[in-house]
Amino acid sequence: MRCSYRHLAVWASTSSPMTKSFAFRIGKGEIRFRSSIRMSTSTASSSSSSAVEESNKMLRVGLCQFHVTSDKETNHKTCANYIHKAVSQGAKLVVLPEIWNSPYATLAFPEYAETLPDVSAAASIDASKSPSAVLLQQQAKEHNIWLVGGSVPEVCDGKYYNTCLVFDPSGQVVAKHRKMHLFDIDVPGKITFFESDTLTAGDTVSTFQLEDGTMIGIGICYDIRFAEYAMLLQQLGCKILIYPGAFNMTTGPLHWELLQRGRANDNQCFVLTASPARTVPSDNDDNESNKYPHYTAWGHSTAVSPWGKVIATTDETEGVVIADLNLAEVDEVRSAIPVGKQKRSDVYNLVTRAADKK
Repeated sequence: MRCSYRHLAVWASTSSPMTKSFAFRIGKGEIRFRSSIRMSTSTASSSSSSAVEESNKMLRVGLCQFHVTSDKETNHKTCANYIHKAVSQGAKLVVLPEIWNSPYATLAFPEYAETLPDVSAAASIDASKSPSAVLLQQQAKEHNIWLVGGSVPEVCDGKYYNTCLVFDPSGQVVAKHRKMHLFDIDVPGKITFFESDTLTAGDTVSTFQLEDGTMIGIGICYDIRFAEYAMLLQQLGCKILIYPGAFNMTTGPLHWELLQRGRANDNQCFVLTASPARTVPSDNDDNESNKYPHYTAWGHSTAVSPWGKVIATTDETEGVVIADLNLAEVDEVRSAIPVGKQKRSDVYNLVTRAADKK
C-alpha cells in the first residue's frame, strides 16, 4: 500500500460512474494538492441519484456528534448507529467527529492507529490493518452517501498522523487529509496539549467533488485557525469547507463558533463541523478508560452559511445536526458582495511555498 503522494497519479475506472483521482506536488513538494472528480453517467434513480437536488441545488447534510470510548469496537458500533440516524433523516453527506475511534490522547494514538488507504479506486481494504476504514467504506456503500469520515489515528512508515478519509457512495476513497496544523498549545492553568509529541503534520491541500461538480475542502480541527488554508481551498473552487474537530473547554466557548463564522464569511462558503459529544472522567481508577488522560470536548457541531450565519447547531450532548444547504446561496453572496473580484493582487497575493525535504 502506498503511503506517499510524491507522484502524479491519474486513475479512471471503466465502470459507471467514473471517478478520476489525482495528486500532484507544488514546486519541490512540501505542499501538494489532491482532488477527486466524480462524474456520474447513469440516469437518475433512487440508487444513483445525485447528492444535490438539481431542482433547487439543495444538499442535506448530517453532522454526527457522539461519545467516544476507549473501546474501538464500541466506537465502531456507535459510529454506524449515528450514520444510520443521519441517513434516516435524509442526509446525503454525513460528517463524523475528529478522532472518533480512539481516546483523544497523544499516547493513545499509536495504540489505535491503523494503516489507511490512499486516494484511489481500489475497492478492497485490508480489514486486519484498517478496520475503521472498512467500516466507513461499508457504510458509504450501504447507505449510498458521501461520507466524511471524521478522523482516526493513522500509521505510515513509522509515523503517526491525524487523518480524515472521504468515501463516495460507491465506497471509493476520494480524499485523504492529514491534519496540516498540529494542535500544540499551552494555556497556563487551563490546558496543555501537544499533538506533535506523537503525530506528524500532513502537507496536502485536500478537496473532492460531488456528482454535480460542487467542490468541497477538508481540514481537521486546528486547521480552521489558519485563514490562509481556507482561502486556498476557496481559490480552488470550494463552496463547502468541512472541519471535523474536537475543541476543548477553554477554546471551545471562545473560538469554536467564531472561527467557523469567520471562515464562512471570509470565503463566502458553507462551513461544517462535527465534534465528539462531551464526556466526563470516570471515577473508577481501575477503569480502562482512565488509561489515558481524559480530554473533554466542547461539542456543538455546527453548520454555518456563506453569510456567516449559524443555520444549525447543537449543545454538548449526543445527536445528529441536520442542515439543508442551498448551494445557490454561495454564488448569490459572492455576486452581491464580490470581494473575490476586488482583491488587490497588485498589492498582495496568497502564494504557496514549498521547501526541499531533507
